[in-house]
Amino acid sequence: MKFDCLIIGGGVSGMQCALVLGSAQNKLFAKEKKIGIIAHQRSSHLENALFKNVLGLPSGTLGKTILTESKAHLSTAYPHIQQIEKEKVIAISSNEQGFLVQTNKSEYTSKLVILALNYAKPFNIKGLEEYLIPHQKANPDKDRIQLKNNDHYIKKGLYCCGTIAGHRSQFAIAAGSGAAVASDILTLWNNGIHAQVHDKVS
Repeated sequence: MKFDCLIIGGGVSGMQCALVLGSAQNKLFAKEKKIGIIAHQRSSHLENALFKNVLGLPSGTLGKTILTESKAHLSTAYPHIQQIEKEKVIAISSNEQGFLVQTNKSEYTSKLVILALNYAKPFNIKGLEEYLIPHQKANPDKDRIQLKNNDHYIKKGLYCCGTIAGHRSQFAIAAGSGAAVASDILTLWNNGIHAQVHDKVS
């Protein structure tokens, strides 16, 4: 299966990235793009989270509720984005189309890949070892990791967001990071003209 953009990770940053990309469906530069998200959530730190300090979320919202509702939100609002569930990425390599993404069940090719994983060890995706470094904004005692990047950009066609991009583990920061990468992708598709998407009351 071929994608123009494939997001790996179904946590806060990955789902927020998918929502922003999905919201550009009526833009000429994005409407024909095939977008997917490998929404593996089993290792998400949201499983045990309780939120009282996030703007827009009712105080006491559970992280596991967000995991469930975010997938429903994406499928209802932007059904053209393919959600791939119950698959775990095991390897990423470059190819003529961009990247080959191998999971425990299938293979996908994508022109662009966005890594939206958490910063915990072990990191078991083969092909990215050269980019792994200690996390720069986490307590060293926690032994967290990140991918080397410049403002979410790892190398041509390869991006990261959230804690794996070196951000602190805060819901609002992760969501903003995912949205930032999505706007970078939209700008790329818009021939370098800065792009963002705002829904308005008509």
